[in-house]
Amino acid sequence: MNHTPTIAVVDDDDGVRLSLSSLLRSLGYEVRTYGSAPEFLHDQDIGEPDCMITDVQMAPMTGDQLQGALIAAGRRIPLIFMTAFPTEAARQRLLALGACAYLDKPVDGEAIARCVADALEHGHPSG
Repeated sequence: MNHTPTIAVVDDDDGVRLSLSSLLRSLGYEVRTYGSAPEFLHDQDIGEPDCMITDVQMAPMTGDQLQGALIAAGRRIPLIFMTAFPTEAARQRLLALGACAYLDKPVDGEAIARCVADALEHGHPSG
């Protein structure tokens, strides 16, 4: 049985959500988009995504806080962070907590494609 990976995109910027979802669909992924971290956390009717791409700077809950909530709940979703305000401290902290990538906005399509493929590979070992 072939499984089409589902990617969750969590970003408070409509344009970012639209462009990322278009790119990811063109690469053959299923995509679910959310305008905030709480919106994602409250969407429990469907299964876990295979990977998540999220912004760091969001309200009312940041990407850091979303990662913390997922870890606390025992939810192991490969996370790719994006930010327009990169800092080395944030990069180190998020990666140390298990993030797959920390990308500076604007992110090009090739970088997203590569990071998602890597996250899916490491999050779902073959065999």
